Order: sequence, then structure tokens, then C-alpha cells
Amino acid sequence: MLQTAHIPGNNYGCSPGTPRSTRVERLLRDRELRKINKVFSLPEVARDFNRDPEVFGNDQIPSDPENCGLFNEEEFSEGLVGCEKQNGQPSKQRLLVVANRLPVSAVRKGEDSWQLEISVGGLVSALLGVKEFDTRWIGWAGVNVSDEIGQRALTKALAEKRCIPVFLDEEIVHQYYNGYCNNILWPLFHYLGLPQEDRLATTRSFQSQFDAYKKANQMFADVVNQHYQEGDVVWCHDYHLMFLPKCLKDYNNEMKVGWFLHTPFPSSEIHRTLPSRSELLRSVLAADLVGFHTYDYARHFVSACTRILGLEGTPEGVEDQGKLTRVAAFPIGIDSDRFIRALELPQVQEHIKELKDRFAGRKLMLGVDRLDMIKGIPQKILAFEHFLEENPDWQDKVVLLQIAVPTRTDVPEYQRLTSQVHEIVGRINGRFGTLTAVPIHHLDRSLDFHALCALYAVTDVALVTSLRDGMNLVSYEFVACQASKKGVLILSEFAGAAQSLGAGAILVNPWNITEVAASIGYALNMPADEREKRHHHNFMHVTTHTSQEWAATFVSELNDTIVEAQLRTSKIPPVLPIKSAVDCYLQSSNRLLILGFNSTLTEPGDTLGRRGGQIRDMELKLHPELNEPLKKLCDDPNTTVIVLSGSDRSVLDDNFGDYGIWLAAENGMFLRLTTGEWMTTMPESSTMEWVDSVKHVFEYFTERTPRSYFEHREASLVWNYKYADVEFGRLQARDMLQHLWTGPISNASVDVVQGSRSVEVRAVGVTKGAAIDRILGEIVHNKGMKAPIDYVLCIGHFLQKDEDIYTFFEPELPSEKPPLARAKIPAPARTYAPKISNCRSLSKAYLRKQKSLSILERRASNFGSVGGWRPVVHDRVSVYEGSSVLDLKGDNYFSCAVARKRSSARYLLGSSDDVVSLLKELAQC
Repeated sequence: MLQTAHIPGNNYGCSPGTPRSTRVERLLRDRELRKINKVFSLPEVARDFNRDPEVFGNDQIPSDPENCGLFNEEEFSEGLVGCEKQNGQPSKQRLLVVANRLPVSAVRKGEDSWQLEISVGGLVSALLGVKEFDTRWIGWAGVNVSDEIGQRALTKALAEKRCIPVFLDEEIVHQYYNGYCNNILWPLFHYLGLPQEDRLATTRSFQSQFDAYKKANQMFADVVNQHYQEGDVVWCHDYHLMFLPKCLKDYNNEMKVGWFLHTPFPSSEIHRTLPSRSELLRSVLAADLVGFHTYDYARHFVSACTRILGLEGTPEGVEDQGKLTRVAAFPIGIDSDRFIRALELPQVQEHIKELKDRFAGRKLMLGVDRLDMIKGIPQKILAFEHFLEENPDWQDKVVLLQIAVPTRTDVPEYQRLTSQVHEIVGRINGRFGTLTAVPIHHLDRSLDFHALCALYAVTDVALVTSLRDGMNLVSYEFVACQASKKGVLILSEFAGAAQSLGAGAILVNPWNITEVAASIGYALNMPADEREKRHHHNFMHVTTHTSQEWAATFVSELNDTIVEAQLRTSKIPPVLPIKSAVDCYLQSSNRLLILGFNSTLTEPGDTLGRRGGQIRDMELKLHPELNEPLKKLCDDPNTTVIVLSGSDRSVLDDNFGDYGIWLAAENGMFLRLTTGEWMTTMPESSTMEWVDSVKHVFEYFTERTPRSYFEHREASLVWNYKYADVEFGRLQARDMLQHLWTGPISNASVDVVQGSRSVEVRAVGVTKGAAIDRILGEIVHNKGMKAPIDYVLCIGHFLQKDEDIYTFFEPELPSEKPPLARAKIPAPARTYAPKISNCRSLSKAYLRKQKSLSILERRASNFGSVGGWRPVVHDRVSVYEGSSVLDLKGDNYFSCAVARKRSSARYLLGSSDDVVSLLKELAQC
């Protein structure tokens, strides 16, 4: 557990969150322990490795063949089963790895017998090196098993490999896997755009595919739920399972869930074209930790959540009403020791000798790619042709060996790509080849592990020209095998590996054929000392940031994220206990209901106003279901209702003019009972000379920020950019604040209040909490109250600065110093003596409330510059200390924030719909 120093708790008796440095210190400590306890599971003997062209988690999809590496069955079993027990007792945390495909493929040999073929990719090799977890795999076995006998037999066979199957039928696979995953998400995430309708003819529509996608994810979740044990870590992988975190959290909100994407995540402008964009983002945000290969992908994800969902992006991740989903970059690596050791094997040495003899006298350039659109193979070959054209002296001295692993050979686009590549290679070889040699050797197949290591070792220049790649570990494998040769790596800036190996590689734009050709020439002619320096930078990174370190770091961060989330959640108020609130309401004799207006008594609206609702949302209207309940509450002689809002008086008049209710406009600056006239509570010393200058600033920024607007209220000005582009609006707000503080309000007595999408300038000291005592005093005087108030319900969606209204009624903690509050305070006429039953003495805060009361007076001269000022009948409101009429027990006070989890309120309500339900129940009492 994280250790923290003793810090006084908040209102709920909870300690504040752990500082970030605490987590970093623990992660550093864990990293050092992993180094000390590092154990290699691979023996120093030769093994028969076979290169698997498919990437685990992205099989049969255009992706990274470089993430592959095949362990034999004995090693795979030992790597998983050996994690289970230590000294006969379970001692390791269980890790449930959930991916679309299991690390084994099943072949049916009979009604109740199966043959399992290990097809392990980069993810498995990463997790085999993580010894501190008991790992189990959950996924699809790649085969349709419709009969129960076959399912039971396969489940039993897979259990021996620590694998748990998810059984998907052919229709689900067709719609979910071939349709939504391969045909929609994969192209979009690689910037290829959404497919046209003609490509969807065999896979139906977007919606049916998405429905199948959600159904498949729920099937994965059901299997996880069956095998989940308390304390397990569930690690979901890749775009196939973006809906899975939400399904798991719906089942058990305490489950530790992480999600990692092995492809790029596109910019928000690309992602927003996806019809199901919001659902997928919110589903991923249900996870506790979201990981990407690079910072760019993480930044794009946060930007999409900000622009599409309207949530808050923070340096830690994405925050939604107090719930933080951590978003971070975790660059994957390779098992570098495996490649380094393989170079010493006799088979590899023999391959190396053959290759050196075969290409003697010529420089060898190498490309290893899956044959698909994102790998940039045509661009690579055309750049090599351009190099030969510009450098005729090199035509007989260099050869390009391109390994192109076939994939999705049944798809027309891939068939056309294959034909295109073959045509270009044939043309170049015909143009620059001789009877004994050709400049390009093109292989449409994969190589086994030993042959590939040998090829890496003898290569002079590795050429990676991906147009878009999640990571591309071919570059890592090449560097790991170059200890003696120290060859040069030319790497596309659009590959994720460019973020990690940029120091030692030559970064290129693969679309710029001339630039790539020039880089080839520079690499071939690079001096030995520069090659050695570049190789050293990359080799140190590859051998330090291994796949095992990647997996261990992610799981360790996930565990720490859970601890921090628990500390953060402990400070979030609980949901309002409606039954208790109603029971106390029934038992009380003099009740006070204080209600906010916007987002409390109004209908929930679109936070980003995308569907043409901006004008409608700007016109605040009372929730239609509140008409009857609110009227009953206002007609109750034992209940006083106040609507306390920052809105203008005219807005409150329009919505509540027919109720017997107290209205407090502009945060309590104006007050009236609906049967009377408006009064002002403006302090005598207040001035409004700053209004004109601030108005000019707000007009300036409104003109330059599309879809923003400002409200010129009578005692305040508000600039709102709720409907503008979020990031641009924030930049404009920051610029506005700098301008205001250094100019128009530098010497004015005003407060600048920042909301989530607004900037408000109001007179200094004006808050809802500061106004409530004055309002209570006038209410008592007007109503002729015979008994003290013994029940208070305060509900609102208030700005942070206005949340002092929640703490106004809170019993103050006794002071450690001699209580100054014993001084006698004369009670004004028509009020009761102070009576706070669960305080032993009046506190400093209570005294401060009494002393802060000033003459409540409107001075027309102070408002001369404000347009639209309406006459007020009452020029002065008498002073009444409202807090002195309270006989409020702690259990009879219910403060409740609406749709805001970080709050000073005692309780929470999810939305204004919950407020409607509560008020309906109170009205029926």
C-alpha cells in the first residue's frame, strides 16, 4: 500500500490524494527489484524457432509482423503454469489477459479431441518474462465450435495451457471481426478513412456490425466474469475490445481494468467521423488505466475525449466529474536477450556465413514488412529506384532484400497491392539488373527465426518506410542483432518506434521519395564513428526497454492507479440517501429548501450543443415535470423554497412567477418573494464602474471565438464558450484572463470566477454562501417565523466559488484555541437567539458570518453604466442574521451537488432527473 504522511482529512474524514511523487517512487523501487530478480526462462541451447507472420492480437489483419516470435510448447507452458504457486501456496496476483485471439490455435481431430498449435506473438513473449503474476489468457481460439461436446473438450485442452476460450459463432465473427474490426476500426485508426458502402455489401451496415461488436465484447466480458476472483487484474488488449472495459465495470465496479491499444490512435478529426465515436470513447474510459505506444497516440485520445465528449483533459488523463481515467504512454519492446543470444547459435552462424558469401562485395539493405497498405512498400521501392537513378556508381554495389509477408490474400485491395509491388520490382530489376545480379530481391513469404536473425546481423542499412504504424518492432530486432555490424536504421517518422529510436535512426517522410533516396545515400556513406554512436543510442534503448519491462510497468502502474483512485474516490461524497432525506423532512416542522436553477431544475442538455440545441439551451426553462411538485411544496405553510441562481431576474420571473416562492437572482444580489417586488442586496460600498471596460473585452473575445456568447447581467458579466471548440475556447479564456488582470480590472473590487466553460466578473465577495444569510433574514422578517428552521435541503450545480453555500449550514468544528465565540452577540429584533445543537460553541466562522453583514441597499448611482436597469420598489433591505434562526441538527441537513463529484456538499445526485424524482417524493409527503 502507498504510505502517506498524516494529513488532516476532509469533511468526510478521508485523507487527501497521494502525491504523484509517491507513485513514482514506488514504480522506481519496483523497477529496481525487477532488475535484481530478473530470471531468464530461455536456456542457452538451440531451439527450433519458427517465424510466425501474424501478430498476436492483430492476426489476419494488416499490422506488425515484427511483433512476432514463436516459443515452443514446453517454454510456453512453463512460462504460464510456473507462475501459479510458490512453496505450495498461491502467492502471486492473478493477471487475466483478454485479447481477441488466444496464443494457441485449435485443430479438431475428433468429436472430443483437439490439437493445439502454439502461435505466440509479441504480447506473449512480453508476458512470459513477467514472473510476478499468475497469468491466464482469455480469447477466441480461431475456430467455430457449435456443439457442447466440442466446447467442453476444447476448454479442457486449453486449460492445460492456462487459456480460457470465448466461443464465437460464424455470424458474430463475420460481423464483429471481419466487419467492424477489420473493415471499419482498423482502416480508421491507420488514417485510411471509413470504407465506402460498396465495400460493406457483404458485411451489412455500420449499425449491424457495431451491434455485433458490442455483443462479442459482452461475450468476452461474460467469460471474464465467470473466472474473475477478487484482486485480479484484467488487462484488455487492442481495438477489438474497446467496449469490454465498460462491460466489466458494469458487472463489478471494483474490478481492476486496464486497456492497451497496439495500433495508432488517430487524431480527433479522424476519430470523430466514426458513427459510434462517443460510445467507444466512453467505454474505454471505464478502464482505470489506458495505455498507448507513444505520447502522440495518448494525446490524440485525450483530445478526442475533450472535443467529442466535452470532458476535461488533464496531465494525468481524462476527468469526468471527479472520475479520473489515467492515460499514459507505454512503448512496447522486444526480448532483446533472445536475439542477442540467438546470434551465437550454430544455425544462425551458418546462415550468416552463407549470406556474407552470397552478397560479398555489395552493401545489403533490408526491409521486413507485412504486405499491406500501411507499410509503404511501394514508396520504399520507388525511393530505392530514385537512389539508383541519382547514383549510378552504386548500381552494382548495393542490393535491397525485401521480405513481404502475405496477408489477407482473399481481399481485392491486397491482391491489387501485391500485383503493384511485383510490377514495380520487375520493372526496376529489368532496368538496373544484369545477367548475374538484380538490385532487388523480393520474397513473398516469412523467414524462420534463425534465418531472420542472421539476415539482421549482416544488413548494412535497414529501411522501414511505414505510412502509419503502431510501433514497428522490426527496427528493434534489427538494432538488437547489430552489435558487431553497427548498421544504420532509416525509419519512417510515422512509425511509433520513431519516438523511441529517433536519436540513432535517420528519420524520413516515406511520401517524400527524394528525401528517402538521399537518406539511403547518406546511410551507405556514413562514417564508422557516426554509425557507432547512432547504434549505441538505439542499442541502449532496445536492451533497456524490453517487452518484459513494458508488461511489468503497465501492470504495476495499473495497481498504483487503483490505489490512487481509491484515495481520490474516498473524498467524493456518497449518493444522497433519498429515504433518509424524506423521513427527516416528514419529522421536521419548519423546512427550508434551497434550489439552484441551471442543471438542477432544468432539463439535461447536450453539453456540446451539437444538435442545433445552442439557442434552446441558452433559454433556461423549468423542467416540465416539476410544475406540480414545485407548486405543492411552495403551497406548504411549513416549507420555504428559495431558488438561488446566477441568472438574471427576468429569467427567474419567466419561470417561477406563478409560484409562491423566494427568488434570488445573480447569486443573491437581487431578492424577492413572487408576491412582492425585487429588492437589492448590493452593499453600499459597491461600485459598477468596471462594467464598461469589461464589456468591451468580452465583446472582443466573443467576436473572435465562434459560438461563444456573453451575458450582460445587471450586477455581473459572463462570457460562455460552452458551444465553442473546447481547446480554442480555453486558449481564448486564458488570453482573456491575462488581459483582464493587467487592464480593466487591475484596480477594481471584483472577483473573476472561472467555470468549466465560462468566465464571470462580479463584485468582490459576491457568492451564494455570502448571500444566504441576508436572504434568510429577510425571509424570516417577511414570514413572521414562529419556530426556528429545523430542516435544510440544499441542491444545486454550483461553481466551485459558490459552493460555500453548502458549508454555510455545516456545524463548525470546535477551535483548539480558547473559543472567541463566547462573546455575546446581540440578537436583532424578530429573530431567535443562536441555537446550533451540535456545536459546543459558536465558531470563528460563525462570528465572521455575523460581522460580514452590511447594510443591504441599492444605490442607483452605482448602476448608471448598466443598461436595462429596472426600478426597484424597495430601496433598502433590512439586516437579519439568518443563521440565528437555525435549530439545525446535523442529521437534518442535506447538501447535495448535482452532476459534480468534486464538491463540498455532503451528497451527490447524478442529474436534474434525479432532482425531479426527489422533489416529487417530497411533494407527496
